[in-house]
Amino acid sequence: MITLKRTTENKKSKLVGRGGTRGKTAGRGTKGQKSRAGHSIRPEIRDMIKKYPKLRGRGKNTNKAFRAVPATVNVSVLSALKDTTITPSILLAAKLITRTKGVLPMVKILGGGEITQAVTVYDCTVTDAARLKIEAAGGTIK
Repeated sequence: MITLKRTTENKKSKLVGRGGTRGKTAGRGTKGQKSRAGHSIRPEIRDMIKKYPKLRGRGKNTNKAFRAVPATVNVSVLSALKDTTITPSILLAAKLITRTKGVLPMVKILGGGEITQAVTVYDCTVTDAARLKIEAAGGTIK
């Protein structure tokens, strides 16, 4: 008669309680948040971020443009000026534009209205319609 021998030994039955390998604290130390299932500790930098005031992001100024918006002046206003040279400083002196944050703004001349006198425009951006009207009146843009 042949007796068969197994090649692997019997598994040990699971030990429970204080004598077991994963009993009582189950390898989690003792009490508290770290011993609970699904524990996660907030990263230390999160506390530093939360101490700052809520200045992150655009906030109330979501629709405010990042780039500087130029001050706009129509062509019809230029003919009312006594000067034949047009610069941002002359427009500021005539109170047609105002300083933004204490700085002389960029000026864009629009094609609204008509112009009769010849003017010379310096340091201003000009739309195509305004360019045609200024040059038709005998003016130049530099």
